[in-house]
Amino acid sequence: MTSLLLSTVLSLCLYNSLNLSYLFPFSSIKELLMNVKINTKEKFVVITLSEAQFTANMTGNIEELMLKQMHTNPPHVVLNMEQVFGIDQMSAEKINTLQQHFYDNNFSFVVCSLQPEVEKMLDENGLLEQMNITETESEAWDIVQMEEIERELSEED
Repeated sequence: MTSLLLSTVLSLCLYNSLNLSYLFPFSSIKELLMNVKINTKEKFVVITLSEAQFTANMTGNIEELMLKQMHTNPPHVVLNMEQVFGIDQMSAEKINTLQQHFYDNNFSFVVCSLQPEVEKMLDENGLLEQMNITETESEAWDIVQMEEIERELSEED
């Protein structure tokens, strides 16, 4: 563990002094250390954010991750925000925009497990009613699978 930490610190020092942004595409240590867990299921991917605060400087990485997901199999996403206790307006709007982009391209994107503080912020900014949100990850799975069935039925018509 110590050697991994030392290696990371050394890499960061080199990055900062030699401008290796083309090899190390993070603009800050905070972005580099943002914890995201990706769990691939048969029909969708669960992306779990493990940051207490989801801020604007994190949205670029999340957006990139989500847009890449649209071009992989399975392209459908469940975004689990159970560990997020705060979100700024720009980040919330970006998630809303990304979700709409997924649906515009016939892919599912469900947000689940919002903390009360995050839900309140979304509601106060008029985003809660616009977004596809469930209370639990299990409910989100059900939504993605129902939407998949709807897509298959509409293709048959």
